[in-house]
Amino acid sequence: MGEEIIMNNGAEILLKALKKQGVESLFGYPGGAVIPLYDALYRMGGFKHYRTAHEQGAVHAADGYARATGKVGVCIATSGPGATNTITGIATAYMDSVPLVVITGQVPSPLLGRDAFQEIDITGITFQITKHNMLIKKVEDLEQAVHDAFHIAKSGRPGPVLIDIPKDIFMQETVYQDASLFEKASYEYAKSDDIKTVVELIESAKRPVIYAGGGVKLGEASEMLYKLAVKNDIPVCNTLMGLGTFPRTHELSLGLVGMHGFPETNLAIAGSDLIIAIGARFSDRVTGNTKTFSKSSQVIHIDVDKTEFSKNIKADVTVLGHLNDTLTKIERALSVKKRDQWKFAIHQFKPLNQKYNAFHPKKIFDSLSEYFADSVLSTDVGQHQMWAAQYFKFKKPRTFITSGGLGTMGFGLGAAIGVSVGNLPSLLVTGDGSFRMNCHELATISKYKLPVTVVLFNNSALGMVRQWQGMFQEERYAETCIDDEVNYVALGHAYGIKSYQVSTIEELEEVLNKRNKSEPLLIECIIDKDEKVLPIVPPGQSISNFVLG
Repeated sequence: MGEEIIMNNGAEILLKALKKQGVESLFGYPGGAVIPLYDALYRMGGFKHYRTAHEQGAVHAADGYARATGKVGVCIATSGPGATNTITGIATAYMDSVPLVVITGQVPSPLLGRDAFQEIDITGITFQITKHNMLIKKVEDLEQAVHDAFHIAKSGRPGPVLIDIPKDIFMQETVYQDASLFEKASYEYAKSDDIKTVVELIESAKRPVIYAGGGVKLGEASEMLYKLAVKNDIPVCNTLMGLGTFPRTHELSLGLVGMHGFPETNLAIAGSDLIIAIGARFSDRVTGNTKTFSKSSQVIHIDVDKTEFSKNIKADVTVLGHLNDTLTKIERALSVKKRDQWKFAIHQFKPLNQKYNAFHPKKIFDSLSEYFADSVLSTDVGQHQMWAAQYFKFKKPRTFITSGGLGTMGFGLGAAIGVSVGNLPSLLVTGDGSFRMNCHELATISKYKLPVTVVLFNNSALGMVRQWQGMFQEERYAETCIDDEVNYVALGHAYGIKSYQVSTIEELEEVLNKRNKSEPLLIECIIDKDEKVLPIVPPGQSISNFVLG
């Protein structure tokens, strides 16, 4: 007798393909179009599924999981409003090059294009915010589509991929092929002549600065960045997405550069004779006025994505290639140097005798850096995000999870959930404006007893917008003051989460000293609404023209 042919429906094939890709955790929200998929999940098991309170939270959770673990994040949503609720999360991941596979249900194939109940052209809508997307038209195509999606999501410059699956495809049957997977993603490798040119420029430079972005993290190149910088004694500044790729406590670390960069950081860039840009894109938040950005510097730009070359700042030398391989070759060819004179000059740029209020965000972050030294810090967007970037002592890559490109308020709580699901200690720092947008995800933390610590900066304001109104709009505070209509401690208690309000460092540290690391915790910090993120580069100015106070 011949071997028995075993048929599987589309939902079962999808789950088998996900399992072959090594997926263990799924984030999602059920609905009509994905009922067959959830039925297969119920019957087959094999995954940890986290039902969030909202589809946007599911995408942010998959995003945070991917950023923290380096794996591909996977989430599920139903058709229509379920699918459209994923859009902000997908765009957030796209702007920050995060590998996601987003699976959406769709109305049955015969109803496509007929304005059926909960039909929406999600592939059309997400065309510009996905690395690739696809509508499955035959169940026989589904298995390979999953493997294609994972390959595309994580190869080259990572990004989100969407698979839209009509409900009838989930129910149709075919043979599971157990298809072979792609080989490890291949990259272009830097040309030896380019490496030689870079080494010659670095060796001859008197005042070089490394400008390291999120691509260093994505390219697993942090260790080589460290070796290169230390060997040739080159100061390192970071973009928002690059924080953690070089230890903030090291003497060569200049921290954040750009709009809210410290004076010594921005002036080092402005006074350098060579900028070595690695995995960075020269965003407007870094460069300020591009016409006046470091006019005396030569620029080397090293990246895996050639579309970034000379897009915002003209590069004198470009090197296309896998970052870890490229930095390894450069480091091996460099000599050992000491640049004490250049480092001393940069040190002279530091402001003297800075004073901070008793409960200034710097002092809060000094405490958090001590208590959460081994945690992954997620943030929302606003003043608290910039204070985190300025003051938290990041030591390792993938320990700062934040929305850099899109600047998504409401991102943080979902992202912190994803970090915790990845079995990493999870700290969220958020602001009252951002927190209100997706605070319902406290239900997810409570349901799954995820040990996320939430530190909420409450200044009763949309702080960053209010700061700009105060500095640039003659203190016309239009719709940026938030009244005390929400009792955040009571809200935390409503979700069964231990919650406290503090207004001094002593009170904060008392709570932190008694926290149970295996339980969720919410701490509301009452801060002054007039505290500003400083320095700040006013709009349209050079990054060397900053306001200190």
